[in-house]
Amino acid sequence: MQQRPAFGIYLNKETSKVRRANSPSAIPSGADWAILTPEVNMTLLKIRELAREKGLVTDAGSVKWQ
Repeated sequence: MQQRPAFGIYLNKETSKVRRANSPSAIPSGADWAILTPEVNMTLLKIRELAREKGLVTDAGSVKWQ
């Protein structure tokens, strides 16, 4: 059974870059990418707070759009 793509906001844990994936071609691949939230319309401020709360980054201010 094929799994549906997961749309949302992805965080690259190595570079602290985030990417909005709202189409199958925008979903990043690779071990460095983790889905942060399925919400595709979240502000960068909220994304930073969420990344910090989940313990994915130590400096939330370093999180930027890719």
